[in-house]
Amino acid sequence: MSKTARHKAILDLLDDGPVASQEVLQQILERKGFEVGQATLSRDIHELKLVKGPEGYRRAADRAGSEGVLPSVMQLAHQFVVEIRQAQNMLVVKTTVGSAQPVAAAFDASHWPEVVGTIAGDDTVLVVSTDAKKAQALVRRIRELS
Repeated sequence: MSKTARHKAILDLLDDGPVASQEVLQQILERKGFEVGQATLSRDIHELKLVKGPEGYRRAADRAGSEGVLPSVMQLAHQFVVEIRQAQNMLVVKTTVGSAQPVAAAFDASHWPEVVGTIAGDDTVLVVSTDAKKAQALVRRIRELS
């Protein structure tokens, strides 16, 4: 499996809370089908900027319930989203010039079930949803925030 898939699996695991040690993380990954050695896992931890606290490894931005480094989707949508247009299961979200990247990153970090992923340009974010109905719900959700 790819490095990207492995990184996503690690981050998904950490969404459920800290992992006690590299050994435990390695065992969980192996159960999920990722054969990973200690050196590779150490590199992954470094690249993902994970930190080890008293409870174990966690994301660096996780600080006792804080949102992390990025402002929330609510803040960014309110401040930068100009227009939203739906095209089937996708949304074209227009932002102020230079604001698409942080808005897309906030959508990705939100872990909203309607968001499969995003692609950002300079002032436009393409948000992919699983189907047209969920895309429509996402339009309503974003408009409530902005």
